[in-house]
Amino acid sequence: MHIHSDSFEHRQPLPAEFALGAEGGRGGNRNPHLAWDDVPAATRSFVLLCIDTDAPTDGALVADAATPIPVAHPRGDFVHWLVANIPASTRAIPAGSCSDGQTARGKPQAHDAGGVSGLNDYTGWFAGDAAMGGQYFGYDGPYPPSHDLRVHRYFFRLFALDVATLALPAAFTAADAFRAMHGHVLAEAAIYGTYSLHG
Repeated sequence: MHIHSDSFEHRQPLPAEFALGAEGGRGGNRNPHLAWDDVPAATRSFVLLCIDTDAPTDGALVADAATPIPVAHPRGDFVHWLVANIPASTRAIPAGSCSDGQTARGKPQAHDAGGVSGLNDYTGWFAGDAAMGGQYFGYDGPYPPSHDLRVHRYFFRLFALDVATLALPAAFTAADAFRAMHGHVLAEAAIYGTYSLHG
């Protein structure tokens, strides 16, 4: 199975059009185009995730804009997009079809690419924030700290499954999806783009 995008080149920078944060303010927060082929014949559905594998693990350091975050600072995953139960017939997601602009307190759950969107990690990041707190479903793009010295990588991971639907909670997370698809993955394909707000 192979995945590609007309919105960015593999291992190259994502345009600000597809990011939540941009120099001097906000980006377009549009989902990028994705397409795939060479799908296993037994595929009955897909799961799609976008994960930043370079997210800083110390929230206090993220909040301290005066102190640069070193490249060697410990990193973790931050989920930017999660869609399950994408129909087996789907082969592409048009740019901007699932997200086009930011929604304060998060977008509602939707049928992204014919599937169902799960919670991204902005849900936890904005928890307790009076203006922004809420459930963030679907795609919300990159917004790495401007004082982070590391260029972040955003992996778009597509899984072909041998089941048409996964048994998931109503408001499901990436952890829920990984548990549910265990033992059902026929193939995986991935592509990544980079993004940084550090001048």
